[in-house]
Amino acid sequence: MAIRVPDSVARLGGGAVLWLLTRSWRMECRHREHWEQVARGGERFIYLAWHEALLPLLWHHRGERVAIIVSSGREGRYLGDYASGLGYRLLTGSTTRGGPRAMRGAIRALQGGEAIAVTPDGPRGPRREIKPGAIRMAQREGAWILPLHATARRAWRLGSWDRFMVPRFASKVVVGYGEPFRVGPGADELAAATRRCSDALTGLEASLGREEQGVSER
Repeated sequence: MAIRVPDSVARLGGGAVLWLLTRSWRMECRHREHWEQVARGGERFIYLAWHEALLPLLWHHRGERVAIIVSSGREGRYLGDYASGLGYRLLTGSTTRGGPRAMRGAIRALQGGEAIAVTPDGPRGPRREIKPGAIRMAQREGAWILPLHATARRAWRLGSWDRFMVPRFASKVVVGYGEPFRVGPGADELAAATRRCSDALTGLEASLGREEQGVSER
């Protein structure tokens, strides 16, 4: 469940184009009270979002005390450069492949008061299929899970496995949060939490999409 950035976006990552693009977006927020419940209350929590919405979400939460798990490959390095410039702390590895190092780093970050950001269908998919590593970590550490998603009024969709979203210049981007929750003990609770995460992200997309009927899928 590491984060991977498509090559076409990675090639922009160090240049002026992406810098100008992200700063042109008009950001709005929905259900911010869910974020405030955990972030301002000093709770330990994990952001959970689909890989496709990564770019605007990284921009929206720039400069906060957030650690992200990035893949150790070339695309992960591209993303690491971009995310580091936005103030994120990088944890290299994956909670499913090469997992022990990434998991230990994520647990230490949580215990130290940092939030963790994870894309549960990354870094290579399948699209919108949740891998349980982050949910299992939340269960073990008693951390909250905070689902979040982003939509854009005008956006490109890349030909990558996740149909990676790149909001267009000066587009309105809406970030929404789901209700945070904890994972109870046991295998049944883990399975229920996995279903809840999927339902929450699907519901967020639907609610934000109803507001943003003009989203471009091209």
